[in-house]
Amino acid sequence: MSDVTDLDDPTTDPFDVARTAAAYLAEATGVPRHDVALVLGSGWGGAADLLGETVAEIPSTDVPGFSAAAVVGHSGIIRSVRIEATGKHALVLGSRTHLYEGRGVRRVVHGVRTAAAAGATTLVLTNGCGGLNPQWGPGTPVLIRDHINLTATSPLEGATFVDLTDLYSARLRAIAHEVDPTLGEGVYVQFPGPHYETPAEVRMAGVLGGDLVGMSTTLEAIAARHAGLEVLGVSLVTNFGAGISETPLAHAEVLEAGQAAGPRISALLAEVVKRV
Repeated sequence: MSDVTDLDDPTTDPFDVARTAAAYLAEATGVPRHDVALVLGSGWGGAADLLGETVAEIPSTDVPGFSAAAVVGHSGIIRSVRIEATGKHALVLGSRTHLYEGRGVRRVVHGVRTAAAAGATTLVLTNGCGGLNPQWGPGTPVLIRDHINLTATSPLEGATFVDLTDLYSARLRAIAHEVDPTLGEGVYVQFPGPHYETPAEVRMAGVLGGDLVGMSTTLEAIAARHAGLEVLGVSLVTNFGAGISETPLAHAEVLEAGQAAGPRISALLAEVVKRV
């Protein structure tokens, strides 16, 4: 008989693990239902402090199915925050599991499925990414209107057919435009990583219709749609894609751009969530 919390066991139902994790969070936080969930990528961590009162903070490794943060710049804390403007509760995931960590797609999307099991109806996915548009310099937030998944995988198993036509909510993007009318919109292209894209791959992404390149988000968004969540995706351009500028790519550059833009983008995201 398999362990209900063992995502690595193919006989385990990943949705059972998500329900177990949600039940743990409800007990640990004292909040029976969370209305909105946020996955805070590089540069976005400060948004949680601006939403309202933090009700509880829990190490992600305490929660069934979750792993320790593996990327510098990500928090290993899950927070429950009472949104002061609405009285709703937000579940803030300070780290994500990336596909390149080799832990499997189930772990990549476990946070999203846990959020849905915890009662969330809205999911905000953020990331730091490379930009293809020369007008979007480092520090520019961009709304995701669509994506291209180049990971050659999916979080859905078996004959599970899900329509992704309007995956990134037009309603939520409209709310974001109300907060900041200058926000651009683009197509996010996920590569497997962990290496950065080559200049040729960046050019390919542009030919395919991409505006942003990164190593996360699309698999989570697909799982969110399957779970019935309304999705808002927001990228922070932390660097130009390979070959667009002469500066070599480095994770330190990502962290630096995220830190510089942090206060502005955190305030932006917090205001959007308060209006959801």
